[in-house]
Amino acid sequence: MTEEAGGSTTTSIQAKVIAEMRARIISGEVDPGAPLSELVLADEFGVSRTPVREAFKQLQTEGLVEIRPRVGTFVTTPSRREITELFEMKELLEGAAARLLAQRGRVPEIDRLRHNLAEADAAVARDDREHYAELVGEFHDLLITGADNSKLEAHYTTLMNQLAYPRLVKTSLDQPGRPLQSDREHHLVLELIIQKDGDSAEQVMREHVRASRRALLAGLPAPGPGPSTDPART
Repeated sequence: MTEEAGGSTTTSIQAKVIAEMRARIISGEVDPGAPLSELVLADEFGVSRTPVREAFKQLQTEGLVEIRPRVGTFVTTPSRREITELFEMKELLEGAAARLLAQRGRVPEIDRLRHNLAEADAAVARDDREHYAELVGEFHDLLITGADNSKLEAHYTTLMNQLAYPRLVKTSLDQPGRPLQSDREHHLVLELIIQKDGDSAEQVMREHVRASRRALLAGLPAPGPGPSTDPART
């Protein structure tokens, strides 16, 4: 094997390990705070420990793991303050996406959003929170895609990875009445987008993200004592 081919193979292996570990963390398959073993993962993937070690470095850059020298590597556990800050950025990006999509007119994402909401209505009606949580993620992804702004989408992808959103949205939807209210908010956002009312679509989308954040924080364990006077930012 040539040096170039060997380097390409190594890069491919490392990318595979990164993608798989990222997916496990984001989906919640690996719990926050859980230790990650280089040796165990290297054995599982059938690789040396080097690609795993490099994967940890990349995932730490993305905010998904924490490497503690001479201790180990652990899945990041975001604080309430970090969650609040990430949701503040989510609010800005999704609000902007709603505005941009409203300006584009009738694009394929509009019909896909209509179909998403039809499925969401049915999921809420039968109290299928698992499926509704998946549809929530799809709705927001379609909104970002429909904005047709590659820079916005790149920042959004990084943000959502740090949030491990699929895990958090389930906590939010466990709050009484939240699935139905969330579904209604999605309908209103899409209605304003179809009307090409970008200002209102952005405002309502931002309000929707704030409501989701409140529901999420209400479902998290109460913060311990500390110097902060704002419990939403601890």
